[in-house]
Amino acid sequence: MNHKPGKTSARSMTSGSILKQIILFSLPLMLGNIFQMLYNTVDSIVVGNYVGKEALAAVGSTTVIINMLVFFFNGFSIGAGVVIGFHFGAKNYRELHTSVETTLTSTFILSVLFTIAGVLLVRPMLRFMSTPEDVLDEATTYLTIYFAGLSGLLIYNIGSGILRAVGDTFRPLLFLILTSILNIVLDLLFVLVFRAGIAGVAYATIISQFISAFLVILLLTRTHDIYRFSFRDMQLHFPTLRRIFSVGMPAAIQSVITSLSNIFVQSYINFFGSSCMAGWSCYNKLDSFVMLPMQSMAMAATTFVSQNIGARQEERASRGTTTVVLTALVVTGFIVLVLFLFAPQSVGLFTSDASVIDFGVLFLRTNIFFTLFNCINHVLAGALRGRGDSKGPMVIMLLSFVAIRQTYLYVLTHFISNTPKWVGFGYPVGWTCCCIIELSYYFFYFQKSQRKKALS
Repeated sequence: MNHKPGKTSARSMTSGSILKQIILFSLPLMLGNIFQMLYNTVDSIVVGNYVGKEALAAVGSTTVIINMLVFFFNGFSIGAGVVIGFHFGAKNYRELHTSVETTLTSTFILSVLFTIAGVLLVRPMLRFMSTPEDVLDEATTYLTIYFAGLSGLLIYNIGSGILRAVGDTFRPLLFLILTSILNIVLDLLFVLVFRAGIAGVAYATIISQFISAFLVILLLTRTHDIYRFSFRDMQLHFPTLRRIFSVGMPAAIQSVITSLSNIFVQSYINFFGSSCMAGWSCYNKLDSFVMLPMQSMAMAATTFVSQNIGARQEERASRGTTTVVLTALVVTGFIVLVLFLFAPQSVGLFTSDASVIDFGVLFLRTNIFFTLFNCINHVLAGALRGRGDSKGPMVIMLLSFVAIRQTYLYVLTHFISNTPKWVGFGYPVGWTCCCIIELSYYFFYFQKSQRKKALS
């Protein structure tokens, strides 16, 4: 195989305006994340308006379980992206190919394992979350179908992750726009025409995800670019795999345990009944959209830093991190203000039930401004992973999102006041503590690395 680049759609982030590079990378990624988020959000809107609040609560209560397995796999994607981005920045194209081949081969194997695990764990996990009986059967149906088609989502995510590592976020966006529109059409078709209920929206989602996976694999195998993948070259290069896991596994473990912690939060919310559950579900959908800019910026930070560290441009990597943090704060701050002012209308997109809207507005207006702390958390964690440091962010986030948050919830509900508002406030408690600790760690880490550089 030829390992030298010809004409390429990949984008090097090792030269030029930092802000321009960040925006060009992040904007398609942010739009792509919005369309990907539409998969589950449209499911909620359709079932909330055309099936009922129990179905809406069922879809909402499954989100944390879906995230637990998907986020684990995303940790692997982060590790692969850092390794590929490093080789791309260093112009080491032979190692880049080895990384791509190892990443996709591993993905096909893990997709099978995750599908089996997801289907087997559906009912026990819902029971573990104390899911009410009026929601349990529909939640089981939705999750079982979703996990049966999980490989489509995982393959698309890792394929688009490979493209992001070399600076290409535009073509994955096109695929997501196409399949998101298809998902909306299929949702309405299955629910309004075929009367398939909650099973229908699950089928619509997995069909759309399989098509997006097919498109991204088709691109990777047909391109003449430097990251081309061939099924004949599939391999598991264990030194590369170890490096991917050394970066990705801490991120994966952190995401899984944090999601498990969120299952505990969901179980506290479930105590207050289906109206509160549905309101919490609406809040989480809106909160997920608030998170999109910071998540996109965090991915930008990871790619930017890994490429520049590979090119031995330490100062540019540091300046890029500061630029990404400030940009994320500005964009997220604007979205937060709009959602706070139009909270009833925003929650009303999902349901017309007055009690559900009241709970959704309560959670939204109590928590929304604290997501600005989470901007700093995500971007700094992304920058550190781009430098190959995944363990630091893992420990910090587990301490904040699991230990501190769960301690707060236990003390609150057992000794102070078990109310929906203050249970929901467990999210901001974790975000704020994480921000304080991670800022301290980042500046300590940065100063330490600078001292080592000066001595070398």
